[in-house]
Amino acid sequence: MRKQEMRMGGEAGQGHGAGSPAEQVKALMDLLAGKGCQGSQAPQTPDRTPDSPRGPHGNDSRIQRHQEALLSRAGGGLEPGGPPPRLTNLLLVEGLMDLQLREHDFTQVEATRGAWRSARTIALSRLFLPLSRVSIPPRVSITIGVAGVGKTTLVRHFVCLWARGQVGKDFSLVLPLTFRDLNTHEKLSADRLVRSVFPHAGGSGPEGAAPAKVLLILDGLDECKTPLDFSNTAACTDPQKEIQVDHLITNIIRGNLFPEVSVWVTARPGAAGQIPGGLVDRMTEIRGFDEEEVKACLEQMFPEDQAVLDWALGQVRAHRALYLMCTIPAFCRLAGLALGHACRHPRGPQDAGLRPPRTLCELYAWYFRMALGGEGQEKGKGSPRIEQLAHSGRKMVGTLGRLAFHGLVRKKYVFYEPDLKAFGVDLALLQSAVCSHFLQREETLASSAAYCFAHLSLQEFLGAAYYHSASKRAIFDLFTEGGVSWPRLGFLTHFRSAAQRTMQAEDGRLDVFLRFLSGLLSPRVNDLLAGSLLAPGEHQGSRVQAAQLLQGCLQPTTVVCARAVNLLHCLHELQHTELARSVEEALESGGLARLTGPPHRAALAYLLQVSDACAQEANLSLSLSQGVLQSLLPQLLYCRSLRLDTNQFQDPVMELLASVLSGKDCRIQRISLAENQISNKGAKALARSLLVNRSLTSLDLRCNSIGPQGAKALADALKINRTLASLSLQSNRIKDDGAKFVAEALAANRTLSVIHLQKNTIGPTGARHLADALKQNRSLKELMFSSNSIGDGGAKALAEALKVNQGLESLDLQSNSISDSGVAALMGALCANRTLLSLNLRENSISPEGAQDLARALCTNSTLRNLDLTANLLHDQGAQAIAMAVRENHALMSLHLQWNFIQAGAAKALGQALQFNQSLISLDLQENAIGDEGACAVASALKANTALTALYLQVASIGALGAQALGEALAVNRTLEILDLRGNAIGVAGAKALANALKVNSSLRRLNLQENSLGMDGMICIATALSGNHGIQHINLQGNHIGESGARMISETIKTNAPSCTVEM
Repeated sequence: MRKQEMRMGGEAGQGHGAGSPAEQVKALMDLLAGKGCQGSQAPQTPDRTPDSPRGPHGNDSRIQRHQEALLSRAGGGLEPGGPPPRLTNLLLVEGLMDLQLREHDFTQVEATRGAWRSARTIALSRLFLPLSRVSIPPRVSITIGVAGVGKTTLVRHFVCLWARGQVGKDFSLVLPLTFRDLNTHEKLSADRLVRSVFPHAGGSGPEGAAPAKVLLILDGLDECKTPLDFSNTAACTDPQKEIQVDHLITNIIRGNLFPEVSVWVTARPGAAGQIPGGLVDRMTEIRGFDEEEVKACLEQMFPEDQAVLDWALGQVRAHRALYLMCTIPAFCRLAGLALGHACRHPRGPQDAGLRPPRTLCELYAWYFRMALGGEGQEKGKGSPRIEQLAHSGRKMVGTLGRLAFHGLVRKKYVFYEPDLKAFGVDLALLQSAVCSHFLQREETLASSAAYCFAHLSLQEFLGAAYYHSASKRAIFDLFTEGGVSWPRLGFLTHFRSAAQRTMQAEDGRLDVFLRFLSGLLSPRVNDLLAGSLLAPGEHQGSRVQAAQLLQGCLQPTTVVCARAVNLLHCLHELQHTELARSVEEALESGGLARLTGPPHRAALAYLLQVSDACAQEANLSLSLSQGVLQSLLPQLLYCRSLRLDTNQFQDPVMELLASVLSGKDCRIQRISLAENQISNKGAKALARSLLVNRSLTSLDLRCNSIGPQGAKALADALKINRTLASLSLQSNRIKDDGAKFVAEALAANRTLSVIHLQKNTIGPTGARHLADALKQNRSLKELMFSSNSIGDGGAKALAEALKVNQGLESLDLQSNSISDSGVAALMGALCANRTLLSLNLRENSISPEGAQDLARALCTNSTLRNLDLTANLLHDQGAQAIAMAVRENHALMSLHLQWNFIQAGAAKALGQALQFNQSLISLDLQENAIGDEGACAVASALKANTALTALYLQVASIGALGAQALGEALAVNRTLEILDLRGNAIGVAGAKALANALKVNSSLRRLNLQENSLGMDGMICIATALSGNHGIQHINLQGNHIGESGARMISETIKTNAPSCTVEM
């Protein structure tokens, strides 16, 4: 878009007095004639804020008459409470996406899954004001939105609010015009254009005051009968000269005419592309409904019928494709009428279950039935007889359908009486209640009537119905209206022509037409419309051939285009879903690699748009080749989360993905490329895309081979990128040099919050670089640094950083050769740090001496929540010191002490600590030989402790005595939810003790008794006890040597006694 000039010093908008009334009248004409307000003699007014009162021209009698006329003309039918929030806060966008320029409105909504662009908003009251103190107001503004989203409603609200003095107070005159008005003229001058909407412009009486600022509104550019051509339109600066309307509009937008007048254009996105971006100062977009607004819309339609409302809402929420379309307000109201009729008027016993519409064409068939049935007409009017309804429906399709079809072919969406007469439309038919549900009449400024379909999709539906009906008797190509006869006639010939025309239409304008044409062949739609719109069984024999014809159009191409995806929508309308279902099953089972043909690629692209599973994450791991990926690139743009792991992708594929990520249309937020074959070249390609990408928040490159140079490229991009929040470089051999580059990025970056650098051969030097960065960085929350070799030197450097860093919350230093001296340094930092919540020190070399430092830190620190000390060398002495600290600590929630050579003495100390501690909720003592004595100590603590919810005692040398103690504890404990006793030897006696506890315990959710020598008797005890326990959700009884038949019997018993419990045998 055009870059606006900067104001200099405040010269803009400084007035020099109002001048005499005669001068002001002359100034108005000069202004509208393009002479502008130059020099000190031009009547200007000071800048006014939106909240300031109307200026000196507010009392001009001509302006007042104009405002009254606008209120009378534009105020009818508007919501009494003013515009809804989505119309008072527009999205401020930077330009049109390729999707908006090339595709049908429905395709835009489907491809983006109804998610509107993340953009800043601008209030309607500030729509034409500068964005900052150093910018100037926009001259040319465009507001875009798909058909039915509310562009005309927005304009009418704005005009009424301006006429009442509530918005646009810096405009003394607003001139609203629609292209429906302008289409009534072949030629027009700028002077006549103004007079058509402001007939008092030529007044010269002394009572008038000239407007200082004028807004010209041009609503509905997509309805202009001749496309604007900025390349070949001659310049015109004479406001009196009569020129073609499209040439006049082009010259106004260029500034050749009315250069001082602000211009506001509304249009569907594709039509807005006619205006060069260099001429546009501001572009805004109207968003559609969100979920709450969809609900509110339906509630307004069924205020007194809760049953219908609940059913309609349920259908919208259950079917994602229907919900996406309902984000368009006009479609939502249309769908509401159709669903309401389907609910209130089921079609006999076969519809007793209220079978809802499953396709777009089914929904419109219900709408058509509603229109014929008269729902929505005024009460008191009698219902026509069935025969009259059928005749009325066929007559309407024969007249309005022909108009609709040829309008689509000619890109014509507004019709006038000459158009209606040319297509043989009976004007008397337009007065019928049935017709009013499809065609709307609107008076133009020229006192003639303009007609348009209530929504573009209704024009497409009626056009398809006409084509469906006419094709059985037409002996020429319906798209050309004569001349071309075919030796083979019949419906399939015409259907093939429609499919070919649709595939050739680059703007997708026939896509939905072909969907409706396909849907009219489905048995369900034929049943709904039989006798009214369709003859019973009409063309039903062609259904299979039509499906084959559509699939035959899926030819091998480099890229799966939107036309090919639309063919899958057509097959869905046809209720021929075998192709899509086979690909969906392969996608779920991981067998997608064998389906690589063009039809399968198109079906996969279709599923990426419509599948509920793909809505959350498109998992294409283990399934794609470079060729298949390349063919899917246009669809991948709009996937929010994309998983492409283990596909053997190499650097050339990264170039392709980088082109997607660099696109301004890109909506990808998360992408995983783990376990591929990406080197530094591929990383550099991805890094280049990060320089411009504004959507990606998570990038996973673990288990590749990007090396130090790849890390450098990504780090350089991170110095500029402001959206990426999570980056995984695990197992990429970046070494110390790569760590240095990453550290440089962290020192500058303020958005990255998670970085994974595990298994990268990083030593103390690399750790020191990262530590220096952490002293400056405040945004990083999680640093995964495990399985490197930073040693005590690296640990000490990180400790110094932790003393000053106040942002890091999680630090993983697992398996880094850290011994007691490194731990001492880290614990010293922990005494000062107040933000770290999680610390992982497992698989290092911490001895009882290091445990003493840990204990001292835990007595001081009040923020650490999770501490993992698994697989160190604590022994009883170290664990006892930590137990004493746990007794005093009131913050720690999770403590892992697995595999630390802990015995009964330390277990006793921990048991005593648990009797006082009320913060620890998870304790892991597995792989420690605490024995029955230690288990009894922990069990004793459980009788008093009310905080612990998870206890892990796998392979802890626990026998029957320990199990009995735990059983006694479970009988009184009301908080423990997870108990893991795998790999002990509790035997039958222990099983019986636990079974007795299960009969009364209500808190335990998961119990693992795998490999415990329970025997059949012990298993029976457990299975029987579950009949009275309604809390257990999962139990593992594997490895207890009872044979297949015994396992089967126990499993059946548990399923009978505890149906909600999952059992592993």
